[in-house]
Amino acid sequence: MPDVIAPNLAVLFCGINPGLWSGATGRHFARPGNRFWPALYASGFTPRRYAPGEQESLVTFGLGITNVVARATASADELTRDEYQAGYVTLAAKVRRYTPVWLAVVGVVAYRFAFGRPKAVVGKQDETIGTTRIWVLPNPSGLNAHWTPAALAGEFARLRREAVGARRGPRA
Repeated sequence: MPDVIAPNLAVLFCGINPGLWSGATGRHFARPGNRFWPALYASGFTPRRYAPGEQESLVTFGLGITNVVARATASADELTRDEYQAGYVTLAAKVRRYTPVWLAVVGVVAYRFAFGRPKAVVGKQDETIGTTRIWVLPNPSGLNAHWTPAALAGEFARLRREAVGARRGPRA
């Protein structure tokens, strides 16, 4: 699945890995029950609710999307610790190359496994990759019932408040 990425983004969102639906369509967070796109809009990152087929439009707002692991699966539970660790190496190289101001890892469990931070919680992290700061967001999957749509949008909004005006350099 191709990344939606450009140099100097304000926020590069990083999913765990594509689900089978996303893998089949080539669109990030494409499953109809996924709450990523509604949360992006409700938090103020975008002026309207975008659909997965419009993902390339995010770059105009200083936003991008990638994944920790590229392999599509029915569930992230199918990923191995080795895949997470290899994914981190690839992700870190990508972040150093494109230098987003923020990397927003969408899923605390993915962050814990890939970054080797077993006690991490949602929110701003102390570590960086180069000059890129890291924020961990809840997983927007419809299966993540611990986070209501409003609470999920609220967490996205916390990041947005930090990221406003954060884009580096000229528009891509």
